[in-house]
Amino acid sequence: MSNVQTHSLFTDFDINLFKAGKHYRLYEKLGAHLIEKDGIKGVYFAVWAPSAASVSVVGDFNYWTGGENLLQVRWDSSGIWEGFIPNIGHGAIYKYKIASSIDGVITEKADPFSFYCEKPPHTASVVWDLENKWIDESWMLNRKKHNDLDKPYSVYEVHLGSWKRGDDGKTFLTYLDFAKDLVGHVKEMGFTHVEFMPVMEYPYDPSWGYQLTGYFAPTSRFGTPQEFMHLIERLHQNDIGVILDWVPSHFPDDAHGLGFFDGSNLYEHPDRRKGYHPDWKSLVFNYGRSEVRSFLISNALFWLHHYHVDGLRVDAVASMLYLDYSRDDGEWEPNIFGGNQNLDTISFLKEFNEAVYLNYEGVQTIAEESTSFPMVSKPTDMGGLGFGMKWMMGWMHDTLNYFKKDTVYRKYHQNELTFSMTYTFTENFMLPLSHDEVVHGKKSIFGRMPGDEWQKFANLRLLYGYMFTHPGTKLLFMGCEFGQSAEWNFEQSLDWHLLQYPYHSGIKKLVTDLNGLYKSEPALYEKQFSSEGFEWINYSDHQNAVFSFIRKGNLEKDNLIIICNFTEVVREDYRIGIPTRGILTELFNSDAKIYGGSDVLDSKKVTIDTSPYDGRDYSAALLLGPLSVKVFKIS
Repeated sequence: MSNVQTHSLFTDFDINLFKAGKHYRLYEKLGAHLIEKDGIKGVYFAVWAPSAASVSVVGDFNYWTGGENLLQVRWDSSGIWEGFIPNIGHGAIYKYKIASSIDGVITEKADPFSFYCEKPPHTASVVWDLENKWIDESWMLNRKKHNDLDKPYSVYEVHLGSWKRGDDGKTFLTYLDFAKDLVGHVKEMGFTHVEFMPVMEYPYDPSWGYQLTGYFAPTSRFGTPQEFMHLIERLHQNDIGVILDWVPSHFPDDAHGLGFFDGSNLYEHPDRRKGYHPDWKSLVFNYGRSEVRSFLISNALFWLHHYHVDGLRVDAVASMLYLDYSRDDGEWEPNIFGGNQNLDTISFLKEFNEAVYLNYEGVQTIAEESTSFPMVSKPTDMGGLGFGMKWMMGWMHDTLNYFKKDTVYRKYHQNELTFSMTYTFTENFMLPLSHDEVVHGKKSIFGRMPGDEWQKFANLRLLYGYMFTHPGTKLLFMGCEFGQSAEWNFEQSLDWHLLQYPYHSGIKKLVTDLNGLYKSEPALYEKQFSSEGFEWINYSDHQNAVFSFIRKGNLEKDNLIIICNFTEVVREDYRIGIPTRGILTELFNSDAKIYGGSDVLDSKKVTIDTSPYDGRDYSAALLLGPLSVKVFKIS
């Protein structure tokens, strides 16, 4: 068996950057790298383990024998162990066996920087290269025009393990399968982006991927890294952007993972009040440690670089920002100013966003942040956290709470819908109906709707129409696009058979047309984050549970008139104020027969008359179908 030879990919500059927390390409140095040394092919290994007394590489090439291939510690106090092992190559399976200098603890760990992992439940790392001949040049050169904040941004959120399964109902599809079936579905539906729930390697299926052990490896459940690249490539070739869920908020304490890595609290904060998450029973990164910041930011940039990813949605930001998150009095320690904000996290998130936007044009970062923390999506030079967008959790909670009410009570709760407009433009908000809203007894989105079957579907059509005309970008979880009846179950496929029924296929047609409307009408996206893009017509008709508003684009001719009827009562000759003379041309009606509606139809063109109304000089009388939303353009 070959011995380890002295070799290093690190320069003194690399080490200085690493110690300072400013090395954003650590994946090029740490981990396992296929190289040739003195004419002999092999693998260079490097791992950060400053509390180790010894580190050896164990694997299928040395019968998992510790001490056979001992790495050498660098002289510069970086805590990095490294060395070259000849005559092993692509596909070799390995771990690091670490004897700690602390109490003689011995750990056996997967490589934190491995590019590929064994298929769970196996836990070892696999030597792999990331060579790929990409053919998505057109998308990459032009993605800024798809990804800018003044462009349509409609996201389809996907859990790959349960989107669709094999004919036996159990077998996972592969990345190559998704490159055909998923891409075709998303393109047909008209979504602009796909967001994948975490694809980084994770050991435990019920975590849905949010408990990561392989931060640099797409899960082997569905195939190889190159096959995942092919899926992204196919999405790009069809003008569909790719967002990955990214989880820097916590990680599991599995024996092969990052926890207690070298016998010390290396990646996690040593103070349990900051280093342990009580909700998820997981460990929390030490955001104040320079090397950990380098690890995390390198990881974010890795997916943007090697996988051509177009955005990162950062999970559980609120849990990172607050020292007292899910903690009772006495279970947390205030910061140096006596407050509850985690200052190390705030600094880290700003640095992360600056690194992303500085290094990659045309990408977005999106925060799942559920509190009123200020300026999440404002630039760091203005004092913000620097995210491109923030999930609008308040809108989601208020809207679903309103829609679950029987229509007879809605007149008393209209403020639950109108309230969002008091803060909509304080952030760059994305409107999410995500996976979190269809699990744990909450019912599916369809299942929350009140009334009989017809009313449930009408309410769902109204909800989606309201969502797509409300300011902000959009996100729908898989299954919502055809009115999945049951709660989401990560262990089985979506209920695709429902599409044989007209009401469900009508929802699919409706969402497809709403995506088309969103993409074709500039008033719905050009000023979606600006108060200049929205104006109420009438928000005070609580008695009828109706409101109306204007969405505005850069050009006045693109402006749209939207009116929503939140009860099943047909409103005849319902008058609203209009800002100018002309003709109202109907562009969309959620009550149309093609969607499963009652087809209470007005004329496709309605004359605007000179009768003053709603404080305006002009008005029009409309026929409002039950539980419907209509969209008009003035010509």
